[in-house]
Amino acid sequence: MKNIKYLNIVILLFVTIFMGCQENDYTFGDIIAPSNIQISAEIIGADATNPNGDGSGEVKFTATADNAVSYKFIYKGGEAVAPSGEHSVIFSDLGLNTYTVTVVASGTAGVSSSNSIEVDVLATYAPPADLKTKLFGFDPANPSATTSKTFKIQSAKPGHFGLGPVAGTVPAEWYGAQPDEKAGLGMYDDRITFSSDGTFTHVTNGDIFGRDPMIYNDLGNAGAGTVNGADVENFPFADYVENYTLTAPGGVETITVSGTGFIGYYTGGNHQYEIFDRSVANEFLLRTTDGNNEFDWWFILVAE
Repeated sequence: MKNIKYLNIVILLFVTIFMGCQENDYTFGDIIAPSNIQISAEIIGADATNPNGDGSGEVKFTATADNAVSYKFIYKGGEAVAPSGEHSVIFSDLGLNTYTVTVVASGTAGVSSSNSIEVDVLATYAPPADLKTKLFGFDPANPSATTSKTFKIQSAKPGHFGLGPVAGTVPAEWYGAQPDEKAGLGMYDDRITFSSDGTFTHVTNGDIFGRDPMIYNDLGNAGAGTVNGADVENFPFADYVENYTLTAPGGVETITVSGTGFIGYYTGGNHQYEIFDRSVANEFLLRTTDGNNEFDWWFILVAE
């Protein structure tokens, strides 16, 4: 009986080793590069009288392709990933300018193809001197000087971070954070610098705070940080530099950050921050709509 027992153990070990030596057979299916990339551009306010738009500089792009799973738009001053193939860009260079926008369509296993389109866009908005002075230290006496200012979330004030209905007019109508309520989650130690040359520098000190799933969909690194309800706390993210523009679509002063650049709490969306109020010294009250078009998010920035 003892010999039979040992024989069974040897057979079991042999079977285990044999199975462990088998190569895994993974099937990914056919890897096909996207093709037939089509790009359309809707210049906001364009008509027979104003073929290059209403002067806001805003253009809505739509891309389609065969065998594509996601799209990236590359244009002057930045780039943006848009899984749906839809993306809006605000071109702020004054006057009538021609821009080239390239769409990279990604397929399975990361293969990609690209196509480009040119658009002629009119921009007529020039930010007022007082806005430029408050945002990046513009000096009317020396307008060509390179200047910058650094901001942080005004964590000492109630309602420095909050949410409300889309297009609502009451700041943080549904929720407003109390002073220092979100300490230690990756937001209060961020520093954002606006420069006169259009650069947007974000010092994250190693981590950020944001919304699930937009933070994972846009920034990758699935599962990183700490998921707390719909928040992602202390998501690892390095310092970065993007670009920003100042425009006023519909008469509303707006800061648009290129790529995946953001302010305060990552919400995805179009990365446009309406300046709701700038009457308080050294402060901006901003709002943006998240990528799910679910909430408007509110932030108070204060200059350091």
